[in-house]
Order: sequence, then structure tokens, then C-alpha cells
Amino acid sequence: MKKVLITAGILVGSFAGGAAAFLWLSKNINPTNTATLDKIEEGFEMQKRNIGWKVNQKSASYQPEAIVDFTLAAEKTVNAVVHVTTTYTTTYSRDPLLDLFWGPGSSRGVRPEQANGSGVIISDDGYIVTNNHVVDNADKIEITLNNKQKFTAKLVGTDPSTDLALLKIDADKLPFIVFANSDAVRVGEWVLAVGNPFNLTSTVTAGIVSAKARSINLLQFNPEKDIIPMESFIQTDAAVNPGNSGGALVNAGGDLIGINTAIASRTGSYAGYSFAVPSNIVKKVAEDLLEFGFVQRAFLGVNIQDINQEKAEELGIKAPKGVLVSAVAPEGAAALAGIKENDIILKVGSVEVNNVPELQEQVGRFRPGDKVTVTIKRNKKEEVVALVLRNRQGETNLIKKEAPSKHEALGAIFRKLNPDELAQFKISHGVVVEKTNPGKLRSVGIKDGFIIQRINQQKITTPDEAVQLLNTAKGGVLIEGLYKNGVKQYFGFGL
Repeated sequence: MKKVLITAGILVGSFAGGAAAFLWLSKNINPTNTATLDKIEEGFEMQKRNIGWKVNQKSASYQPEAIVDFTLAAEKTVNAVVHVTTTYTTTYSRDPLLDLFWGPGSSRGVRPEQANGSGVIISDDGYIVTNNHVVDNADKIEITLNNKQKFTAKLVGTDPSTDLALLKIDADKLPFIVFANSDAVRVGEWVLAVGNPFNLTSTVTAGIVSAKARSINLLQFNPEKDIIPMESFIQTDAAVNPGNSGGALVNAGGDLIGINTAIASRTGSYAGYSFAVPSNIVKKVAEDLLEFGFVQRAFLGVNIQDINQEKAEELGIKAPKGVLVSAVAPEGAAALAGIKENDIILKVGSVEVNNVPELQEQVGRFRPGDKVTVTIKRNKKEEVVALVLRNRQGETNLIKKEAPSKHEALGAIFRKLNPDELAQFKISHGVVVEKTNPGKLRSVGIKDGFIIQRINQQKITTPDEAVQLLNTAKGGVLIEGLYKNGVKQYFGFGL
């Protein structure tokens, strides 16, 4: 991981009290004094009779039927988890004299940086799942297999809403990990985390599933970039450290139940809590990225909230069960199916949902146009409602994959400036870098929104001119322009 994602605290007070109590008992009970021990046991039996405790008489001598053996799971997975190394650029102030002449920040240098993470091979022809934050803004992505073979990976697509990304390397007959059904994962189940912490390749750690459907506010809502966080993490106590991001969380059979994504820590290293994206979500996102280049996300068209005890009493229900519909979007999937405000959603299909992350996880595995059944409670009566899920625009059809832009060169997509923008920036010509993908322009520090006015001292008035000059340039290239705050910049590089 590039950074600590969340923090957690430690409770220590009760342990000290327990230790003191144990020492006191040790000093005041003489093991050889059978009368004292008989009296204690007699009192315990009396308590059981008076209170009515249920005692499992076999528990003291309980022996597990089988010892969990992780060797097979480790053998199946270590060769299918890869080391991901990304190269990206950072900018820094280079020449204070030029900054003084042209304005603050007008002169910047760039330096390459590297980051490391993990990835999981999910097919024998080289498709790899990792975290979005592992490859975000990367200019180059290098994959190292467990046998030390290296490949340059192509970025197929990313989904910041789930912090997942899909990569492809040019290889075949690779070992891969099969998907398990994450709905079937149980709290207390043994799991393995497989990854590359601290650049230690092919590291396996064991733990148990501590909880399911955790929301930790890791991902930030950003509607402008179409980031709508969907968090329903599997929590585990298997040791996960920086570098494990994008690695595998597998069950005792070696099947994939999640992609390790975050840790809770004050120090940035493992402190007992780690979180993984469930495999059912990973599978759906990977399929969408492969087929469309982006995720086809479905929505119910409701605002929802958890039900606590106070809310349950307010609603007149016996137990805080299900998820409350606090508002319904007009013409959304729920509204068209007759779901109303203050309805309680109990199930999606046959799966019970008792909190917001669980409901988001179940809906998140579908696409717009899919038909689902939802069990609701209204006026203390349950009913099953059939509905057709819709996308964010309220449509049931899938969005088609966009054709490659003809206004693209060296990893950047350009668009023409409109008259209002020309007047706003007080310029007569130029094109906007609408988006920078991995490529040469991003690697030298050019960012989205930069306005290119000249390439090798030639005026640029249309995207076609920019593409033509960049695609035919040889040797050195000098780009002149400005950002929307008026700061001028110069970028020089070789081809």
C-alpha cells in the first residue's frame, strides 16, 4: 500500500485488572486445601441450579475433528499472486528565477517514483486483479511472477468506487486462483492472506474472518468523477502490511474470497485489522472492466439507513432487522416497483440484508436491466417485490463501450477550446488536455486541464494539429502552454 488508509485504537485497561485478579486468586487459594476447593465447587453448582446456566459437559475435553492444514491452499496460491511495481512521476519546483519571471509554479521539474503492491492472476491468459490505488496515476506497470519472470502490464480498466483495477499481461498457461462465493464465507472461518508485504515476495499469513460487511469510510464520494463508494469489506486478522494491497484473501481450500485492500493501524503496519473486497464484487467488476472498460453499476433508486434499537421502537418493530428506506427517487427502480418511504428491505433475492453495506454489496453485483426480487416489510407485513434495476441516469440499458478517441496522442486526449474559454483565459489559440492516460505526456508532468498553445514553436489551434505534430515528432519536443489559473508552463522531452 502507498499509505495508511485508516487508524484504530487499543484497549488495555481491562487486561491489567484481569491480571491483578488472577494474581490475587493464586495467592489466596491453596491447591492442596481440598476443603476450600470443594467449597468453591459446591458454590459453583449452587449458582448453576439457582441461575439455570446451561453447561456443555463435553467442552473441557473437546477435540477438533480435523486440524486445518493450509499447505495445499498456500501451494495453490503463491504462484498466482504477483508483485506489482508502478512507476509514476512527481513534480517539484526547479528554477526560482523562472518562477519569479513567469509566476509561481511556472517552472517545475519531474522525477520518477516507484510504488509496490500485489495482484491476483484470475485467468491462465494473463488477466490480473489488483487495487485501483496500487496503479492509480501510474505511467508504467510492471508485473513480477513468483518465478521471477517480468512483464509490462496493460491497464484494462479501473473502478475507484470499489478500489479495484484489472490488468493484462501477454502470457499464457499461467497459474490462477478460482473465485469462491463470498456470500458463503462465515465469521470465524480460517483464511490466508497472500501477497508481497515490504517487498517480501510470496508471503502467506493466516487468520480468521473477524466480520463481514464492514464500511470503514475508506473511499471518498465524488459525483463529478462518478465515484460512488461501495464498501462491504471482509474483515480479517490475517497479517496484512504495506505491499499486500491487491493481494489474495483465500479460504482453506485456496479459493479467492477477497482482494486485500486496507489495514487499520496507527503506525502504517499491521495492528490486527485488515479489510478485503468480497470476491463476488471482484468478479462482477472484473467482468465489466473486461467487457466495457468501466463498471455497469445498478441502483435501486432509494436512500437507505441502518436500523438501530431506537429506530426499531419508533417504527414499532420488535428487533432492528433490515434496512430502512428513508427516501425514494421518482421514476427509480424502487419507486416504479411500488417501494415507499419507511419500507424496510429485508432481503435481496434470497440473501438477508441487515445493514447498508450488505444491501449495497447485494445490489452491486447486478447490472442495469437485471430483474431482482426484494423482500420488504410494510405495516408489519412482509411482501416480495419484483423490480428492474436501473443505472444512475434512470435507464435500464447498458452503456456501450466508447470507441478510441481520434484526438489522442502520447496517452493524452485533446479537445478544442470554445469561444468563452478563449475569452476567459485571454488567449487566441490552444487546445485542452482533457484527460491524461498512462503515456509520455503524463510522465513529464502534464496534467488534465493543461492548455497547449505551441508545440515546437508552432501554434496549435485544433486537436488534429496537436495529434499530427506529436505523432510525427522526432528527437526533442517542446510544449508551451498554461493552466486554467493562468500559470504558464514549459515541458521538454525526447522521443
